[in-house]
Amino acid sequence: MQRLRRPESLVAIGVIGLGCLALFETTRIPVSPMYARVGPTAMAYAASLLLIGLGVALLVQVWRGEWTSEPEEADTPLNLRRAGWLLAGLVLNAGLIGPLGFVPASTLLFACTARAFGSRRSLRDALVGALLAALAYFGFAQLLGINIGAGIMEGWI
Repeated sequence: MQRLRRPESLVAIGVIGLGCLALFETTRIPVSPMYARVGPTAMAYAASLLLIGLGVALLVQVWRGEWTSEPEEADTPLNLRRAGWLLAGLVLNAGLIGPLGFVPASTLLFACTARAFGSRRSLRDALVGALLAALAYFGFAQLLGINIGAGIMEGWI
């Protein structure tokens, strides 16, 4: 059995504590009886439980000696080109979500992020990004009734 490493254990316990705090605060959200199935607290409960689960998984990894805080790539310099692709994706998303809508803006964000992580298949990345963005849009718009950036494309659909 490995000895628990203090810094890593504290991070894991902190994540568990954050999840417990989020769970407690979620119980204090007022819920209207008009929500029969999915109310405003559903995602908050899911996120809280996932945080607690992540903290437990981290603690198990620390206990097994599989996770240490020692940096693996401390001497690797910052790649400005990759950081530029990430920044471009964020700027494009923020600037285009209003006029074009959620799906096209998020598609560009996904494609730029994939490029920043080394992908050279821009068309495939854009298609995957569009699919994921459309699923997220319809999940919010149709299931929850929340408008998250209806633009030109969403008006056609």
